[in-house]
Amino acid sequence: MSSSGPTLAQVEVVNIVLAIVAAIVTSLRLCLRARKRRLWIDDMWAALGMVFTFMLLIADCLYMQYYERYPQDTRIALYYMVAQSFYAVVWTSRLSILFTVVRLAAPGTYIRKALISTAITFGVVWALLFSQLWWVCEAKSDWKRQPHPQCNIGRSVAIAQIITDVLGDAVLIFAPFSLIYRVGLSSPQKIRVLAVFSASMITTIVSLVHAYYIFSSGGTKVIMAAIIEASMSLIVANLSVVVAFFFRLLSAEDDFDSGVLKAPRSYLEDLSQSHPRSLKTRDEDEITLDIKEGRQTKTDDLC
Repeated sequence: MSSSGPTLAQVEVVNIVLAIVAAIVTSLRLCLRARKRRLWIDDMWAALGMVFTFMLLIADCLYMQYYERYPQDTRIALYYMVAQSFYAVVWTSRLSILFTVVRLAAPGTYIRKALISTAITFGVVWALLFSQLWWVCEAKSDWKRQPHPQCNIGRSVAIAQIITDVLGDAVLIFAPFSLIYRVGLSSPQKIRVLAVFSASMITTIVSLVHAYYIFSSGGTKVIMAAIIEASMSLIVANLSVVVAFFFRLLSAEDDFDSGVLKAPRSYLEDLSQSHPRSLKTRDEDEITLDIKEGRQTKTDDLC
């Protein structure tokens, strides 16, 4: 392992801090959904992402700091656990975001079916990247004899990561646009909704940095970039629910300060339980998107 870059202790500190932040944000999201009994598939993926984040944290701590205590085979297994846990966090987070977008689409529409097909494609890509790491690293043997084993995954893995990361995040950024631009929300409201989903650009930037280190230097820089990318992916996956919750709080505070008490409105919507032509008629102050009609109707909000 290269001695350049951050120290092992620095990598471990960053891993612990970011894992805790990601877990707190994810737990808040799950509590908000569970309180309203609105848990769905996107929440399942977010919960799995949190589980894999803890797996990455534990495996990374053992791999980075305590590897000398273990036989060589265990050290190699810990490296694989770190590498595969990274993929697991990133792709479960992307699937969570994608199914959050699915909740925006009315059941039975073409775009909802297309989004579900895209989710299947994401799963296939994850499986391919999972397999690629094995066949690239198992084709080599020198790295397994190192005191601190780290596979030189090379250009093929880096290129695959760049392509899949950029295309995957592009889908997550632009998919909501086709749903929202036809709906009768004001421009500021649309900007708020789209800004939340556009946060996937953050993970794209970090993933490009990660790929650059794979190409150039390796060592602890690669591990540090991978940890940041994984944690940011999970945090971004929860923003749509958490930001909607804080918008509601701010709206309630504004109403209280103005002396007008009314139900807060959220502009992040959910059609996962609603038929586009027979939406709920209660909760009159809440808004959703009727994609087929291209107008506002009423149902539960996203958070």
